[in-house]
Amino acid sequence: MTPKGIGLSANVQEYLVAHGAGIDPIAQELIDVTAELGGISRMQVAPEQAAFMTLLTRLLDVRFAVEVGTFTGFSALSIARGLAPGGRLLCCDVSDEWVSVGRPYWERAGVADQIDVVIAPAAETLAALPDDPPIDLAFIDADKGSYPIYYEEMLRRLSPRGIILVDNVLWGGRVADPEADLDENPDTARIRSFNASVVADPRTDQVMLPIADGLTLIAHSGS
Repeated sequence: MTPKGIGLSANVQEYLVAHGAGIDPIAQELIDVTAELGGISRMQVAPEQAAFMTLLTRLLDVRFAVEVGTFTGFSALSIARGLAPGGRLLCCDVSDEWVSVGRPYWERAGVADQIDVVIAPAAETLAALPDDPPIDLAFIDADKGSYPIYYEEMLRRLSPRGIILVDNVLWGGRVADPEADLDENPDTARIRSFNASVVADPRTDQVMLPIADGLTLIAHSGS
Protein backbone atom coordinates (compact mmCIF):
# COMPACT_ATOMS: atom_id res chain seq x y z
CA MET A 1 0.00 0.00 0.00
CA THR A 2 1.43 3.38 -1.00
CA PRO A 3 1.02 5.86 1.87
CA LYS A 4 -1.03 8.92 0.99
CA GLY A 5 -0.74 10.47 4.41
CA ILE A 6 2.01 13.06 4.73
CA GLY A 7 4.88 11.73 6.83
CA LEU A 8 3.53 8.17 7.02
CA SER A 9 5.78 5.31 5.99
CA ALA A 10 4.17 2.37 4.23
CA ASN A 11 4.40 0.10 7.28
CA VAL A 12 2.88 2.73 9.59
CA GLN A 13 -0.04 3.30 7.23
CA GLU A 14 -0.60 -0.44 6.90
CA TYR A 15 -0.70 -0.70 10.71
CA LEU A 16 -3.06 2.28 10.93
CA VAL A 17 -5.45 0.80 8.37
CA ALA A 18 -5.33 -2.65 9.97
CA HIS A 19 -6.19 -1.25 13.39
CA GLY A 20 -8.86 1.30 12.56
CA ALA A 21 -10.03 1.54 8.97
CA GLY A 22 -12.17 -1.61 8.92
CA ILE A 23 -11.81 -2.25 5.19
CA ASP A 24 -14.22 -5.03 4.21
CA PRO A 25 -13.87 -7.22 1.08
CA ILE A 26 -16.16 -5.02 -1.05
CA ALA A 27 -14.22 -1.86 -0.24
CA GLN A 28 -10.92 -3.67 -0.71
CA GLU A 29 -11.94 -4.88 -4.15
CA LEU A 30 -12.85 -1.34 -5.18
CA ILE A 31 -9.50 -0.09 -3.85
CA ASP A 32 -7.70 -2.81 -5.83
CA VAL A 33 -9.62 -2.16 -9.05
CA THR A 34 -8.87 1.54 -8.77
CA ALA A 35 -5.18 0.85 -8.14
CA GLU A 36 -5.04 -0.95 -11.48
CA LEU A 37 -5.74 2.39 -13.19
CA GLY A 38 -2.19 3.49 -12.43
CA GLY A 39 -1.06 6.89 -11.19
CA ILE A 40 -4.51 8.44 -11.41
CA SER A 41 -5.59 6.08 -8.60
CA ARG A 42 -4.10 8.61 -6.15
CA MET A 43 -7.31 10.57 -6.66
CA GLN A 44 -9.02 7.96 -4.48
CA VAL A 45 -9.39 8.80 -0.78
CA ALA A 46 -7.19 6.89 1.64
CA PRO A 47 -8.72 3.99 3.60
CA GLU A 48 -8.33 5.73 6.96
CA GLN A 49 -10.03 8.84 5.58
CA ALA A 50 -12.89 6.73 4.21
CA ALA A 51 -13.40 5.12 7.62
CA PHE A 52 -13.40 8.52 9.30
CA MET A 53 -16.02 9.79 6.84
CA THR A 54 -18.29 6.80 7.46
CA LEU A 55 -18.11 7.27 11.21
CA LEU A 56 -18.64 11.03 11.01
CA THR A 57 -21.65 10.57 8.72
CA ARG A 58 -23.16 8.13 11.21
CA LEU A 59 -22.46 10.35 14.23
CA LEU A 60 -24.09 13.34 12.54
CA ASP A 61 -27.18 11.27 11.65
CA VAL A 62 -26.84 12.56 8.08
CA ARG A 63 -30.05 12.63 6.04
CA PHE A 64 -28.71 14.45 2.99
CA ALA A 65 -25.10 14.48 1.85
CA VAL A 66 -23.48 16.00 -1.23
CA GLU A 67 -20.17 14.99 -2.75
CA VAL A 68 -18.24 16.94 -5.39
CA GLY A 69 -15.71 14.68 -7.06
CA THR A 70 -16.69 11.00 -6.96
CA PHE A 71 -13.96 9.40 -9.11
CA THR A 72 -14.39 5.60 -8.82
CA GLY A 73 -16.79 5.81 -5.91
CA PHE A 74 -14.88 4.80 -2.77
CA SER A 75 -15.68 8.03 -0.94
CA ALA A 76 -19.32 7.74 -2.01
CA LEU A 77 -19.46 4.17 -0.73
CA SER A 78 -18.01 5.33 2.58
CA ILE A 79 -20.48 8.19 3.04
CA ALA A 80 -23.48 6.14 1.95
CA ARG A 81 -22.67 3.44 4.47
CA GLY A 82 -22.99 5.99 7.28
CA LEU A 83 -26.26 7.58 6.20
CA ALA A 84 -29.29 7.58 8.48
CA PRO A 85 -32.19 5.33 7.40
CA GLY A 86 -33.75 6.91 4.33
CA GLY A 87 -30.76 9.22 3.88
CA ARG A 88 -29.49 10.14 0.44
CA LEU A 89 -26.18 11.07 -1.14
CA LEU A 90 -25.89 13.28 -4.23
CA CYS A 91 -22.68 12.71 -6.21
CA CYS A 92 -21.48 15.41 -8.59
CA ASP A 93 -18.89 14.45 -11.19
CA VAL A 94 -18.04 15.04 -14.84
CA SER A 95 -16.89 11.51 -15.74
CA ASP A 96 -19.43 8.72 -15.98
CA GLU A 97 -16.54 6.45 -17.00
CA TRP A 98 -14.90 6.74 -13.59
CA VAL A 99 -18.16 6.71 -11.62
CA SER A 100 -19.24 3.54 -13.42
CA VAL A 101 -16.28 1.71 -11.88
CA GLY A 102 -17.83 2.11 -8.47
CA ARG A 103 -21.48 1.38 -9.24
CA PRO A 104 -21.21 -2.44 -8.96
CA TYR A 105 -19.62 -2.07 -5.53
CA TRP A 106 -22.39 0.27 -4.36
CA GLU A 107 -24.85 -2.40 -5.48
CA ARG A 108 -23.03 -5.18 -3.66
CA ALA A 109 -22.83 -3.07 -0.50
CA GLY A 110 -26.57 -2.41 -0.64
CA VAL A 111 -26.30 1.38 -0.84
CA ALA A 112 -26.82 2.04 -4.56
CA ASP A 113 -30.47 3.02 -4.09
CA GLN A 114 -29.36 5.79 -1.69
CA ILE A 115 -26.96 7.39 -4.18
CA ASP A 116 -27.96 9.83 -6.91
CA VAL A 117 -25.34 10.78 -9.52
CA VAL A 118 -25.39 13.88 -11.69
CA ILE A 119 -22.81 13.98 -14.49
CA ALA A 120 -22.38 17.68 -15.17
CA PRO A 121 -20.23 20.59 -13.98
CA ALA A 122 -20.67 20.57 -10.23
CA ALA A 123 -21.04 24.34 -9.97
CA GLU A 124 -24.17 24.11 -12.14
CA THR A 125 -25.56 21.15 -10.20
CA LEU A 126 -25.04 22.87 -6.86
CA ALA A 127 -26.49 26.18 -8.03
CA ALA A 128 -29.66 24.39 -9.08
CA LEU A 129 -30.17 22.68 -5.72
CA PRO A 130 -33.14 23.83 -3.64
CA ASP A 131 -32.51 25.07 -0.13
CA ASP A 132 -34.56 22.19 1.25
CA PRO A 133 -33.49 19.64 2.27
CA PRO A 134 -30.45 21.28 3.84
CA ILE A 135 -27.07 19.60 3.49
CA ASP A 136 -25.95 17.71 6.59
CA LEU A 137 -22.59 16.66 5.18
CA ALA A 138 -20.68 17.94 2.16
CA PHE A 139 -17.46 16.55 0.73
CA ILE A 140 -15.35 18.62 -1.68
CA ASP A 141 -12.67 16.74 -3.62
CA ALA A 142 -12.55 18.03 -7.20
CA ASP A 143 -10.85 20.73 -9.26
CA LYS A 144 -8.96 22.93 -6.83
CA GLY A 145 -9.62 26.21 -8.61
CA SER A 146 -13.35 25.78 -8.03
CA TYR A 147 -13.11 25.04 -4.31
CA PRO A 148 -14.34 28.55 -3.39
CA ILE A 149 -17.42 28.12 -5.60
CA TYR A 150 -18.29 24.74 -4.12
CA TYR A 151 -17.69 26.06 -0.60
CA GLU A 152 -20.11 28.97 -1.02
CA GLU A 153 -22.82 26.83 -2.61
CA MET A 154 -22.54 24.25 0.16
CA LEU A 155 -22.32 26.75 3.01
CA ARG A 156 -25.52 28.58 2.12
CA ARG A 157 -27.40 25.26 2.13
CA LEU A 158 -25.66 23.75 5.15
CA SER A 159 -27.90 22.65 8.01
CA PRO A 160 -27.24 24.19 11.44
CA ARG A 161 -25.49 20.97 12.53
CA GLY A 162 -23.89 20.32 9.15
CA ILE A 163 -20.23 19.80 8.26
CA ILE A 164 -18.27 20.54 5.09
CA LEU A 165 -15.25 18.30 4.47
CA VAL A 166 -12.56 19.60 2.12
CA ASP A 167 -9.88 17.25 0.83
CA ASN A 168 -6.24 17.78 -0.19
CA VAL A 169 -5.79 20.91 1.90
CA LEU A 170 -2.14 20.03 2.64
CA TRP A 171 -1.41 19.20 -1.00
CA GLY A 172 1.51 16.92 -0.34
CA GLY A 173 3.01 19.51 2.01
CA ARG A 174 3.49 22.02 -0.80
CA VAL A 175 1.12 24.54 0.82
CA ALA A 176 3.75 25.05 3.54
CA ASP A 177 6.80 24.91 1.28
CA PRO A 178 8.13 28.42 0.56
CA GLU A 179 10.13 27.02 -2.34
CA ALA A 180 7.18 25.29 -4.03
CA ASP A 181 7.15 25.87 -7.79
CA LEU A 182 3.81 27.59 -8.41
CA ASP A 183 4.34 27.62 -12.17
CA GLU A 184 4.82 23.86 -12.23
CA ASN A 185 1.93 23.23 -9.84
CA PRO A 186 -0.53 26.17 -9.86
CA ASP A 187 -2.99 24.23 -7.67
CA THR A 188 -0.61 24.89 -4.77
CA ALA A 189 -1.44 28.61 -4.94
CA ARG A 190 -5.14 27.86 -5.35
CA ILE A 191 -5.27 25.69 -2.26
CA ARG A 192 -3.21 28.15 -0.24
CA SER A 193 -5.66 30.88 -1.18
CA PHE A 194 -8.67 28.73 -0.33
CA ASN A 195 -7.23 27.70 3.03
CA ALA A 196 -6.51 31.33 3.90
CA SER A 197 -10.02 32.44 2.98
CA VAL A 198 -11.65 29.69 5.06
CA VAL A 199 -9.67 30.41 8.21
CA ALA A 200 -10.54 34.11 7.86
CA ASP A 201 -14.27 33.50 7.28
CA PRO A 202 -16.23 34.78 10.32
CA ARG A 203 -19.24 32.70 9.31
CA THR A 204 -17.54 29.41 10.09
CA ASP A 205 -15.37 27.47 12.50
CA GLN A 206 -12.88 25.01 11.09
CA VAL A 207 -10.19 22.51 11.95
CA MET A 208 -7.57 21.13 9.57
CA LEU A 209 -6.64 17.51 10.26
CA PRO A 210 -3.54 15.65 9.00
CA ILE A 211 -5.62 12.79 7.62
CA ALA A 212 -4.24 11.51 4.31
CA ASP A 213 -3.47 14.64 2.23
CA GLY A 214 -5.15 16.96 4.71
CA LEU A 215 -8.86 17.24 5.52
CA THR A 216 -10.55 20.40 6.76
CA LEU A 217 -13.82 20.20 8.70
CA ILE A 218 -15.97 23.33 8.49
CA ALA A 219 -19.13 24.16 10.44
CA HIS A 220 -21.27 27.23 11.06
CA SER A 221 -19.63 29.56 13.55
CA GLY A 222 -20.58 28.96 17.15
CA SER A 223 -19.88 32.58 18.13
